[in-house]
Amino acid sequence: MESPARSRPFTGPLKAVVLDWAGTAVDFGCMGPVGTFVEVFRREGVRITTAEAREPMGLRKIDHLRALCAMESIMDRWKTARSEPIGEEDIGRMYARLEPLMIQAIREHSDPIPGLLEFVSRCRARDIAVGSTTGYTRPIMEVLVGEAARKGYRPDCVVTSSEVPRARPAPFMCYQCAIELQVYPLEAMVKIGDTVSDIMEGLNAGMWTVAVTRSGSDLGLTEAEAEALPAGELQERLDAIAASFRAVGAHYTAPDMGQCWPILEDIGARLSTGERP
Repeated sequence: MESPARSRPFTGPLKAVVLDWAGTAVDFGCMGPVGTFVEVFRREGVRITTAEAREPMGLRKIDHLRALCAMESIMDRWKTARSEPIGEEDIGRMYARLEPLMIQAIREHSDPIPGLLEFVSRCRARDIAVGSTTGYTRPIMEVLVGEAARKGYRPDCVVTSSEVPRARPAPFMCYQCAIELQVYPLEAMVKIGDTVSDIMEGLNAGMWTVAVTRSGSDLGLTEAEAEALPAGELQERLDAIAASFRAVGAHYTAPDMGQCWPILEDIGARLSTGERP
């Protein structure tokens, strides 16, 4: 029997979390995708910086590539190197190279981020489902899901950018997670990610949102590199990243997955009073 339509605010428990992959659940610093974009342009005789490669992070990979090709600095270098503007044929050729290179790269960047496995274990103990969305395509994820599973991370569902009408910042991957997890209402779900497009995806879906700052693409450092920074400098950078996420509407920020459980408890308390995202 179907549940009746709600006439009062939802005051039930938190039901699901939806995690991004690179920079959030695995691949501290989101290192895997960045080198791949740099390499694809290098093979065209055009240099791009890692900072440029990171700027559109979180988007579907073809959209990420198009965003890079639309950057004025990259367009200028392309014209200098190749004496003509970037065309659709160029984008198609680069994208054909991108996916195989990315599959190769993610094998080396599939380690769970510290704190993730404990976080997932706590979710299981509280009957909170664990979904996931990603800017990667299904062929890439078939490799990454297997590698992550060998290391202990197995989300309940994986929705990729190639399986929805529009990827981030549109909400459709989150909607598909809700369908596959059979969870509603959307305010009983939390989206956790490390990019602005992750946060916009969650907000557009009507979910609570949490942005991770230390493990993600905006800081863009390996765990060892982050630990090597002077404490004051690291905190200053993390504070600036957190402020940028709050500016686009993130409900919470945390350094990484290891600090996200208290946030879920706070969201649960707010839900119990009928509060919505």
